[in-house]
Amino acid sequence: MSKSDTSDSTATRTAAALSDKQRRILRYLREQSQTNTYFKSRHIGDDLGLSAKEVGVNMPALVDGEFDVTVEKWGYSSSTTWKVTN
Repeated sequence: MSKSDTSDSTATRTAAALSDKQRRILRYLREQSQTNTYFKSRHIGDDLGLSAKEVGVNMPALVDGEFDVTVEKWGYSSSTTWKVTN
């Protein structure tokens, strides 16, 4: 498998391929993105019982995957901020 094949398979990740933590974060973002657009890792972690670091480590799977929400890394001040759109 070439390097591009590997990145393509990562880019088409689905909810079924996510870890439990990643699915919890995705569910949270789906629910909360109805009223909010920007989320700090530490606030997501506080709400889900995870550390900001755990959230940050698991977010790339959501950024790279194809889901019903779009997740982008947005900023770094006092905790990484994520922009989430439906």
